Amino acid sequence: VQLVESGGGLVQPGGSLRLSCAASGRIFSINTMAWYRQAPGKERELVARIIRVGSTNYANYVDSVKGRFTIFRDNAKNAVDLQMNGLKADDTAVYYCYMRVVDTDYWGRGTQVTVSS
Repeated sequence: VQLVESGGGLVQPGGSLRLSCAASGRIFSINTMAWYRQAPGKERELVARIIRVGSTNYANYVDSVKGRFTIFRDNAKNAVDLQMNGLKADDTAVYYCYMRVVDTDYWGRGTQVTVSS
């Protein structure tokens, strides 16, 4: 299983970006999809997570992005997006896609998001 991210870049404060991540490989069921980020000199932190239970998706967010970021999941495409609005300088980081397939964790290579004027 490989995860491929796209959508990072440079944006001004207050701007928007949408990150996308698609999984390839032999996948039967993905329990959890998430986005993490790691800023320079800081530990990697969970930004948003979406878990499928039956036919219902449950999402949760770190407090600092609530109301600004939205995570989307496309089970048919084994993909997860992160819509980021109202970006702030503190959102600058490398963003990593994460998926848990059965009992195995998979990570993308990361995509840089820089918020600066």
